[in-house]
Amino acid sequence: MADFTIPQTLHESHTDETGLRWLKALPETAAGYLDRWQLTLDGTPMHGAASLVLPVRRTTGDPAILKLQPLNDENAGEALALRTWNADDVVHVLEYDDETATLLLERLNPRTLNDVPDDVEATRILTELLAGLCTTEGPADLRTLEAVATEMVADAPALIPQLADAEEQHLARRCAARVTELLTEPGDRLLHWDLHYDNVMAADRAPWLVIDPKPLAGDPCFELFPALNNRWDELVATGDLNRAIRYRFDLMVDRLAFDRDRAIGWTLGRILQNVLWDLADDESAINPVQVAIAVALTDPRG
Repeated sequence: MADFTIPQTLHESHTDETGLRWLKALPETAAGYLDRWQLTLDGTPMHGAASLVLPVRRTTGDPAILKLQPLNDENAGEALALRTWNADDVVHVLEYDDETATLLLERLNPRTLNDVPDDVEATRILTELLAGLCTTEGPADLRTLEAVATEMVADAPALIPQLADAEEQHLARRCAARVTELLTEPGDRLLHWDLHYDNVMAADRAPWLVIDPKPLAGDPCFELFPALNNRWDELVATGDLNRAIRYRFDLMVDRLAFDRDRAIGWTLGRILQNVLWDLADDESAINPVQVAIAVALTDPRG
């Protein structure tokens, strides 16, 4: 058995039966991969929202990261995506087991774009990386934005009435209508789906590298929401939230040469997705941050 302690916060992310089974087996699973890939532990365990990350060393002495996570629809294509994009933009996959979504990755530096003091500069860096990623065509058989969005539109009529506020119901229906229009051209690029500031890390071989995709094939306009939804306090601190949201959004749209109307539409799609997830978890209101983003991007009064 591998000698490490599972962080308590990871227990809080896996409370269903499947997650509890995965956690219970985790020490034995980790020990199996340490033996299989001839690794030794080399530091304190870390974790993401749903994964355990173990610093390790290979037999060559090179540092690496062993990432263990329960296999699901979102991470099943993680290694494929990382190996399809330009290797200069993303973390290297050293080993991978597609039956469990376990990865051995190059070890990066413990610094992310959240550590860049200027949020505008951080957004510029993220956007430059996204410009490289979104030129790549999605591999065959990868999960598609079309399938995800079609399911969202199908689920929306039954879930939206659970919102307690009539105006929020109207907003959610507007989002669903916009996604329905965009589904005629869902796109075919390789999407990250979760490209926020903590998913860009510093490295020795490049200033910044992208990690932790939840890959889809679709329209890259679907990629913008995480950069708006994160580093939120800095947008609020400007004193003009609507203007700050639009500035960050336009910075990305202009650099990426996206159609602005489509970019707004797919950002509303991301908001709809989050609303539906929350409603499925028995919430009855839209997160105020997401309401603010929708208003800033769609209200002509500014």
